[in-house]
Amino acid sequence: MPSKVLIVDDDPASRRLLQVRLRALGCDVVQAADGQQGLAAIQQEVPSLILLDLQMPGMSGMEVLRRLRQDGVDIPIVVVTAHGSIEAAVEAMKEGAYDFVPKPIDPKHLEIVVRKALEREGLKRDVEILTEETDRRYRLIGGNSAKMIEAVDTAKKAASSKATVLLLGESGTGKEVFARSIHSWSDRKGKPFVAINCVGLSKELLESELFGHEKGAFTGAHQLKKGKMELANSGTVFLDEVGDISQELQTKLLRFLQEREFERVGGTKPISVDVRIIAATNRDLESSIKDGRFREDLYHRLNVISITLPHLRERKEDIPVLTQYFLEHFCKETKRPFDGVTEDAQEKLSAYDWPGNVRELANVIERAVVLGQGPKVTLENLPERVVSLESPSDPNPDNLSYSAAINAYRRDMILNALAQSKGNRTAAAKKLGLHEKSLLRLIKSLRIP
Repeated sequence: MPSKVLIVDDDPASRRLLQVRLRALGCDVVQAADGQQGLAAIQQEVPSLILLDLQMPGMSGMEVLRRLRQDGVDIPIVVVTAHGSIEAAVEAMKEGAYDFVPKPIDPKHLEIVVRKALEREGLKRDVEILTEETDRRYRLIGGNSAKMIEAVDTAKKAASSKATVLLLGESGTGKEVFARSIHSWSDRKGKPFVAINCVGLSKELLESELFGHEKGAFTGAHQLKKGKMELANSGTVFLDEVGDISQELQTKLLRFLQEREFERVGGTKPISVDVRIIAATNRDLESSIKDGRFREDLYHRLNVISITLPHLRERKEDIPVLTQYFLEHFCKETKRPFDGVTEDAQEKLSAYDWPGNVRELANVIERAVVLGQGPKVTLENLPERVVSLESPSDPNPDNLSYSAAINAYRRDMILNALAQSKGNRTAAAKKLGLHEKSLLRLIKSLRIP
């Protein structure tokens, strides 16, 4: 969509000349013949950029500029000045103008100034959109439940430090969103946030991902590759499912946490970096220590501050808020017309136990938006397991028939495998010891989204 530029100038010939040159740059152009018209056009047209002549009868350009700044209008303004009026241009920039162009106008100079001003405005708008989207995402970790309030409070306190944070909880509870929140609340905000999934990669590949490799370090290493630790310097590294890394790599990670330096695979030169580590796991690491599968010294290095994220079934009062968040998100993404959830559908959503946690709720709402007609999500838009409340995590299996109990157990296993594999069906089938086609048949028969 072309950028809209407002020209405020009392000289018709000057406006026509500027219009021709701005349209040649691909801009939409709006004109105003004096200051009052200019103020009205700004309210009506909301331009991306204003070209403002300083020398106008009645309300001068300087008065327009001061009025806009008093009203809090944050649109870049390029003032147009007569030859030899540099002092006026400097004064205008003190009042908040972005830049100036002198008359007679040099087309090349005008193009450079306009492009830079529009680029600045575009970047500012992108930052605002990203900030708004980030703030909306953080609603995922909020809520009214006591456990989430406690977890968020701990996370905010931890964010201001350099301490390593260990996030604990089932798959789908939102550990990565939590990690990104901690990064955003810290003084490392604006620096890199790098997430690494420790599941599904061989020891060699994961080591290369973390620390990089030198050219020729192994077959296929045709050039030097920087690892995520190096790329995230000054920022945050999120190690997801850290409980799954090999013993050998645990040793190298421990050394890195102690020394804050590492060597690339195949390298001999120590590389120092400043990164904050946030780790997450759905495993019971203390049990893994007893079984000899996880190093106790590494556990203590990671577990400086631990935060346990509650299961969704433990914070059911937050389900309506999360439901609305996902509904807005998927409506925007798919351009589908939904404005809420019917009362009976919300009752079912709030009563279900959500073995797949927040991720499963997101899948259910996405399915409802894609398959439903609107204007509200109804019972007909929800999967049978939610409507019938046939939850795999039902604490009382006696309430289920033999067949339903077996299907619930199957569904629970498949959902957990899919969650651990980040939705990768090939990896999930491998975890379950199934052929991928068999897994797909089960997914279809059990109505797993």
